[in-house]
Amino acid sequence: MGTPWETLDDSLRAEVAASVERYATARPMLEHVAEAMRSRISSLFEETETSPLFVVSRVKAVDSFRDKASRMLAAEEEGGAPTLEFPNPLREIHDLVGVRVIVKLPYEIRDAANLIKRRRSDFDCRSDREKDIGSVESGTYGYSSRHLILKTRGEEVVRDFQAVLGGDIKITGNFVFEVQIRTILSHAWSEIEHDIRFKNAEPRAWSPHIDRQFTATAAMLEAAEDQFSELHERFETVTGFWDAEGEGAVPLSAPRIQLIWRTLLPHVDRKSDDDWGWAAELVAAHGLTSTRQFAELLQPGVITSVRAALDHRYSPGPDRLLDDVLLWHFGAQHIEATSGGDAHRADSLRRRLAQMDAYRHKRAPKSAPKTAPAAEPADAPRKG
Repeated sequence: MGTPWETLDDSLRAEVAASVERYATARPMLEHVAEAMRSRISSLFEETETSPLFVVSRVKAVDSFRDKASRMLAAEEEGGAPTLEFPNPLREIHDLVGVRVIVKLPYEIRDAANLIKRRRSDFDCRSDREKDIGSVESGTYGYSSRHLILKTRGEEVVRDFQAVLGGDIKITGNFVFEVQIRTILSHAWSEIEHDIRFKNAEPRAWSPHIDRQFTATAAMLEAAEDQFSELHERFETVTGFWDAEGEGAVPLSAPRIQLIWRTLLPHVDRKSDDDWGWAAELVAAHGLTSTRQFAELLQPGVITSVRAALDHRYSPGPDRLLDDVLLWHFGAQHIEATSGGDAHRADSLRRRLAQMDAYRHKRAPKSAPKTAPAAEPADAPRKG
């Protein structure tokens, strides 16, 4: 099976050849159109929170234009005259110019598309579609990409291109082109897949095994993107915990403590039916009232020190670990504030505090003076 040009019906060959000749003549001017559109799209992201990795443009090659212009429609009835899919390819093929916007994470695809579509003074968005919708519905894999079809409004560089084309082309400055927005991993996958699948000089070398390899690779990239997205969301959430006037100021409650704990310490197991009320009582006993104050308790270095000091032979649940962390920060004050007259609990806390003090002493520099009593350690979170 040959290319569309090679299998084109002889009755249509002269018509297509004429369009290809006009396109080849005007293509150098189309390079200027592509660069102008790339620059315009790139400038939209200046001074915004959306920052693509890069924005590039390309102009359809003459051979590629010839093959697309040579596509024929299936005859409506047997023996019917062949017809072209694009009778006027210079006006009907909308990807003569393509601009690619490459971002890091999937959510940035949406942000970039919305930013471009809002610039109605520059472009008229004629179409907006997700490239991977068919893949999702069919259960197969492929690169994810958002495709916008934009139309310029009275661009001078487009007028110059239209003047070179001549013929039946009206000089309006209006031109339809394509913008693809995809992640860097999807971009890498599609570039490699395109080089192997579509630029292969010998298409008969393609095999089902190669198809399976591409499918498996796409699946792995999709999983990697999911992990990167989860990392980004978690980091954004944790960053908010330290915003003293925003998320960090949100009052503590049992559900809020649960959210903070599971965000900062997701590896600490907890049964689904456990109540976070006890954790809220422990924290409230020290007058800690805000998200930021609770986040300050759960620093990785403190967690590591507590585990090492008590030499846990099992993985403690959140209640026990939080109890130990508060004991590490507040010392004897924690025993007094939370034992509630329970002699057994008070004895247990004192034994654990003695282990912590011994661990601190062992870790302290030999030249340093002995530490003060543990009633209010220097690293205790500030109240209020």
